[in-house]
Amino acid sequence: MDLDPKDLIDQAAEAAPARESSAMRLNAAVAITVAVLATFMGICKVKDDNIVQAMQQAQADKLDHWAYYQSRTVRVDVAESTATQLELAKAGAPAAQGPAYDQAIAGYRAKAADQARKRDDLKTQAETDQKTYDSLNYRDDQFDLSDALLAIAIALLAVTALTRLWPLFFVALVPTFFGVLMGVAGLAALPIHPDGLVKLLS
Repeated sequence: MDLDPKDLIDQAAEAAPARESSAMRLNAAVAITVAVLATFMGICKVKDDNIVQAMQQAQADKLDHWAYYQSRTVRVDVAESTATQLELAKAGAPAAQGPAYDQAIAGYRAKAADQARKRDDLKTQAETDQKTYDSLNYRDDQFDLSDALLAIAIALLAVTALTRLWPLFFVALVPTFFGVLMGVAGLAALPIHPDGLVKLLS
């Protein structure tokens, strides 16, 4: 059946507002989504920066404590070696000098024990620093993944605004969802951490 050109023009004129309305709704949805994501990424960025600073402090504390641990170890060795040398010297010394040797030996043994106790405390502190660092790094990974996923989502939303395709908008919501999920997990310290993906990206 032949269509009147006037009818075709009328149909196109009627369809145009509908397409324009759909495009406006899509652009509005894209704009709102991008604005919300940008705000959320800003909040996550502030928190992540604070976590990175805490990681740096924990790392510095760990190195300091291990350095002091090594220093205490040297002091223990020196004190024990000195006490041993005094014990050997006492064997060949006059009996009258025995009490003086005993007092010196006891002093060095006590010093070695004190340094060993302090050394063990430093080891505990260094191990605690490592645990703190690992815990903070866990959350830093969450924010890194969130940032990457949301960047992908924003890129897809930009293409959506250009192409005006609703299906592409819904595709962009997938990385949006997981990006927000990882960001919330980082903010709330939730145990959500894709170890395999993190190891692959590390």
